[in-house]
Amino acid sequence: MRWTGQTVAVNGTPVDDGALPGLQRIGFVRSVRVPQFEGMTFHEVLCKSALNKVPDATALPFSYTVNGYRGCSHACRYCFARPTHEYLDFDSGADFDTQVVVKTNVAEVLRRELRRPSWRRHTVALGTNTDPYQRAEGRYALMPGIISALAESGTPMSILTKGTLLRRDLPLITEAAQRVPLSVAVSLAVGDPQLHREVEPGTPTPQARLGLVTAIRDAGLDCHVMVAPVLPHLTDSAEHLDELLGLIAAAGATSVTVFGLHLRGSVRAWFMSWLARTHPELVGRYRELYRRGAYLPADYRAMLSERARPLVARHRLGGDHRPSSPAMEAAVAPEPLQPTLF
Repeated sequence: MRWTGQTVAVNGTPVDDGALPGLQRIGFVRSVRVPQFEGMTFHEVLCKSALNKVPDATALPFSYTVNGYRGCSHACRYCFARPTHEYLDFDSGADFDTQVVVKTNVAEVLRRELRRPSWRRHTVALGTNTDPYQRAEGRYALMPGIISALAESGTPMSILTKGTLLRRDLPLITEAAQRVPLSVAVSLAVGDPQLHREVEPGTPTPQARLGLVTAIRDAGLDCHVMVAPVLPHLTDSAEHLDELLGLIAAAGATSVTVFGLHLRGSVRAWFMSWLARTHPELVGRYRELYRRGAYLPADYRAMLSERARPLVARHRLGGDHRPSSPAMEAAVAPEPLQPTLF
């Protein structure tokens, strides 16, 4: 799990003393770089807690989350979790993509918390902040311990990912589903290969994620697909949605959720800078759409729901596609939790 000889040094001095920004207060152990992850730094920490309580006021279908990582190599331009990196004194742009915090002891701490008499086996969501099956998981392997701890304690769980590394854990997930309520969802909103490379440069290809959907179904599990976020004027056409939903249905998905892009906080500037570089003709349209805040206006959301509804029905993918509200969408793609995560 740890990589001897790969400790990062600054001016010849190892940084294991907690000298990195914002990390010294969260159980920092050391930072490492390895050739297999060029351009990335992993900051290993020993967390004090694993379960994160979701505020009671939020309309979410789960009460707790577990996040083994902070930051994400998937580097999605629109990722709503980017602002959480700012609490560690990293920036929400390039740092979020390349400076990944790893809670190396998260499974051990989780087991201890689940043994408490006060634990009431509330549903725990995995994948609500950053992706639990991002590339780092291939080396640190935090998820098997997390899944086992939850299943053994009788705790229901949900998993959301773009990462095809979930295939590695399918036998474990299938076994866990025999013991506790468990749901699996795959995020796939961009079907065009070129646009995928632009907007989600670190994620598995759409075809690879469709293969993951099939593998989940072949393992005997239901598989929900999050067709989100839909990008205005890029992936919201009836043609794009119809083709993508057709592929998702062919892969065996059991249901889908479709909703549009949110641009909260510093995510807005990061996304808009990308849009200006790659699709400058759309900058004015986006400024108009988001002139009143982070959410798309009600008329756009209603249009997207009306466009998606018959396509979802045609491909027999179920789901609820009434015109959504920001509150409804936040229940699926929540506001990033405040970082009392260590």
